[in-house]
Amino acid sequence: MPQRTGGPSIRTALCVQWMFEMDKLPIGKLPPELLKDLLRRHAPSDPRVLLGPGIGLDCAVLDFGDTLLVAKSDPITFTEEEIGWYAVHVNANDVVTTGAAPRWFLATLLLPEGRADSEMTTDIFDQIGDACKSIGAQLIGGHTEITAGHDRPIVAGTMLGEIERDRLITPLGARPGDHLLLTKGIPIEATSILAREFPDRLASLPTEVVSAAREFLHQPGISVVPEALAAVETGEVTAMHDPTEGGLASGLWELAEAARVKLVVERDSVLIPPESSMICEVLGVDPLEAIASGALLLSVKPEGLESVREAIEDQDVHVSIIGQVIEGHGVAMRTEGVERPLRWPPRDALACLFEEPPSTE
Repeated sequence: MPQRTGGPSIRTALCVQWMFEMDKLPIGKLPPELLKDLLRRHAPSDPRVLLGPGIGLDCAVLDFGDTLLVAKSDPITFTEEEIGWYAVHVNANDVVTTGAAPRWFLATLLLPEGRADSEMTTDIFDQIGDACKSIGAQLIGGHTEITAGHDRPIVAGTMLGEIERDRLITPLGARPGDHLLLTKGIPIEATSILAREFPDRLASLPTEVVSAAREFLHQPGISVVPEALAAVETGEVTAMHDPTEGGLASGLWELAEAARVKLVVERDSVLIPPESSMICEVLGVDPLEAIASGALLLSVKPEGLESVREAIEDQDVHVSIIGQVIEGHGVAMRTEGVERPLRWPPRDALACLFEEPPSTE
């Protein structure tokens, strides 16, 4: 059964308030209004750019004639363990939301001064190679260096894919009347990161819970490639989105902004695994606002609902109907029949855990 937790922690609210009072941008994504302004000022003019940057638009799409090239870039900064595996899959997840198959990966690897050695470098490269092999992609280039000012490695990746012109799917396609589906549950990626990065703070939990949570990276896994490609084959998917930083709440808002629609979500239909619920509660993390790679958000035509569900379940992936697309703007959450606006998180719920906590005195 889906697990419930409360709203954002007091710690998170204080942390965000403190950063903005200091006139500094906090850890995490840029505030949406600032990003919108920057993207407007630097919009591409090349007519071959069929889909450029925007809120909720995670991939660029370029016109290559009969086929389209899909490009995505994303770094891994919240964790060090298995960073190469993360980097490939989070980039591939965004590419596959367009219906494109991820094919070519470029990695920029920044290694920490004083810690980098051949073992660390080889391990990360092997993780990248294994992850690419698991989805049928190849490492084709990038950059490596030892960098001053970092205490851990960082991988910034770019994934390229291709798709036939008439098969392209974008977040712009969600339409009133569509059903909203969510695969696996939330927050899979955050659960694994928290268990790996903060084990001492989870000492009150059973060891088997923390051990299982660590392995969420692989089981149920952060890749959505198989289920996304299977869903696309039905021809009934109107939009897909990969909820990453800011979790499901940000993913819903980004989809609503891109498609200019309103999304209404049934809270009890959103699956939160027990391990995720327990870890988020101990650390004061809102699971709706925590990085959620591994889940796939889809909008589906009403007449295609069952075929999409069957296609995803055939991949041994759990899928839930969590709501609907309607006319309007924004995101609402319905809990026990009461509908309330869902806030757009100012940043990911994990961000405060990586900062020096503000004083409350």
